[in-house]
Amino acid sequence: MTPTPPPNPRRCGWADGSSPLSLAYHDKEWGAPSHDDTHLFEMLTLEGAQAGLSWSTILNKRDGYRKALRNFDPAKVAKFTKRDVDRLLRDAGIVRNRAKIEATIANAKAFLAVQREFGSFDAYVWRFVDGTPRKNRFEWSRDLPAMTEQSDAMSKDLKRRGFKFVGSTICYAFMQAVGMVNDHEVHCFRYNQV
Repeated sequence: MTPTPPPNPRRCGWADGSSPLSLAYHDKEWGAPSHDDTHLFEMLTLEGAQAGLSWSTILNKRDGYRKALRNFDPAKVAKFTKRDVDRLLRDAGIVRNRAKIEATIANAKAFLAVQREFGSFDAYVWRFVDGTPRKNRFEWSRDLPAMTEQSDAMSKDLKRRGFKFVGSTICYAFMQAVGMVNDHEVHCFRYNQV
C-alpha cells in the first residue's frame, strides 16, 4: 500500500501543479517497482502510445485503453483481427493511430512469446537492471536522461523480438514508470518511498 503524501509534500518538478490524475499517478504509481506482467504490458503499451503526445493525454485516455484492450490482457489483444483494428480506429477513448494500434497487437504477440521463453515478462525485462532498481540522484527533472545504456539494450532486444514503438527513449520512460529506475528528484517525498 502506498503511504499517504505528507502535508504540503515536495514533488518532482514535472508533477507540481499537475492535474489530480497526474498527481495521483506521480504519488502512487510512477517509479514504484512493478513485477506484475499485466501492469508491465499496460505500461509498455501506454508509453508507446504516448510517442509524440503528452503524458497527460495518455493518462486521460487510460480508462479508454483498459476498456478497448480488455484490461490489458495480452492473450486477448494478441487475438485481435483487422475488424478489431477498424473498431479501435473509431474509438475516441484511445489514440486513434493505425500504426500504434497495430503495434499494440504485434507487441501482445511478442509479449506472449517472451512469457513462454522466460516464464514471465517480469523475469525477462528486469534482467536489464540485474533485477534491482537503479536509484539515481537527480535534483531536477530537467537533469534526467532521455535514454541510457540499459534502455538502449532493452530497445535493441525488444525490436529483435518483434516489438514496435520501443525506441530507447520509450524504453527509458517505461523503466521509470515501472520502477526499474528511481528517477524521483532527491527532494521529492516519493524518492525514499520507492
